[in-house]
Amino acid sequence: MPNTALLRRASALALLIAMPGLALAQAPQTAPTPAANPPAASVGAESVVARVDGKPITQGDLAIAADDPALSLPGVDEAQKKTLLVDYMVDLRVGAQAAEAAKIGDTPDFKRKLAYFRDKLLLDDYLEQEAKRAVTPEAEHAIYDQTVKLMKPEEEVHARHILVDNEAEAKKIAARIKGGEDFAKVAAETSKDPGSKAEGGDLGWFTKERMVPDFATAAFAMKPGQVSDPIKTQFGWHVIKVEEKRVKPQPTFDELKEQIDQHLIRKAQQDMILKLRSEAKIERPDAPADAAQPAPEPKKP
Repeated sequence: MPNTALLRRASALALLIAMPGLALAQAPQTAPTPAANPPAASVGAESVVARVDGKPITQGDLAIAADDPALSLPGVDEAQKKTLLVDYMVDLRVGAQAAEAAKIGDTPDFKRKLAYFRDKLLLDDYLEQEAKRAVTPEAEHAIYDQTVKLMKPEEEVHARHILVDNEAEAKKIAARIKGGEDFAKVAAETSKDPGSKAEGGDLGWFTKERMVPDFATAAFAMKPGQVSDPIKTQFGWHVIKVEEKRVKPQPTFDELKEQIDQHLIRKAQQDMILKLRSEAKIERPDAPADAAQPAPEPKKP
């Protein structure tokens, strides 16, 4: 069944998205025009890709349509995507012309919708400009420096473990390993932990709070190369081998850059909206007097 929401939004193109095999076989193709495939040098926002009753559809129009989430075309190559978008824009234009002739644009409900979406588009673009201004190399590195300065040094352990159901079995396994058998080999044979068994019991690097208390206390008290006696947790009985210990390295700028950028964008946009609200005269006759006040800034984690 076609996706009805897309059908409402995208007409013939939405049908192509929902049922590509059927639609590609049956959908009429828009007749090519001389401007449909302009030379590379002339491609630009104003280059004409089609005309409807003499009115042009440009490459810039296609770019706007391509940004519409309802018209997402994953896995479609660029040439086919362009064809689909041109078909959609043609359907959009002929449909809009018919709606104009039917005076749909003159109804109060349509005018309210038009005003709403105009305001929304204006705000979206304004917020996007604010985001671009907020994310600068200077601001990014200032947040990074502040973040790593607040990070306390943490000890990490790289360890392996073997998990079994009872203490007697754990004691036998500990004796085998202390007697010289390879820990990874014994773990692959005996451990009940599906997450680490295939890796020879390897848990990688972890900080103390990532493990249950009894396991963490034992692991962090051990020296590299040491094998523990059986340790009981709510998961069963463990035999642990500590491979290495270190102070957890600080994350690099590149590792934190995406989070930093999101923080800068959210803060800049929130500050802007709060400022605009504080400067505007907001009246809410149907709500308590304090309802129009700016919401308090949420606490940062």
